[in-house]
Amino acid sequence: MTLIDNTQLALERAISGASMRQSVLANNLANAETPGFQRMDLDFHGALAQAMRTSDGATIDATSFTPQQDPQTMRADGNGVDVDTESAQMAKNGLEYEALVSVAKARVQIIQTAIGVA
Repeated sequence: MTLIDNTQLALERAISGASMRQSVLANNLANAETPGFQRMDLDFHGALAQAMRTSDGATIDATSFTPQQDPQTMRADGNGVDVDTESAQMAKNGLEYEALVSVAKARVQIIQTAIGVA
């Protein structure tokens, strides 16, 4: 359900970005023992903040997120994944995702109540 206001569009894109980031972080963990694997990350916050500065719903809705490789190598085998750091990032991102979903759901419920659907 897409609502017209920019706040709801931004919430929807942020939820999508957090979901994509969770997948990227999970892939990093899955490859923690793969020699030469370089970790990836996704900065959906930066892309979304830039789109929000335009105050244009079409720009916000069209915002795309692209995982970027982290060139830092941590181990002698060329792998750049630290399991503890990656796990902490996944937990933090998961909490952020849950918070975004809660806010979006509350906004929809408010609108449904206002129009008499709920």
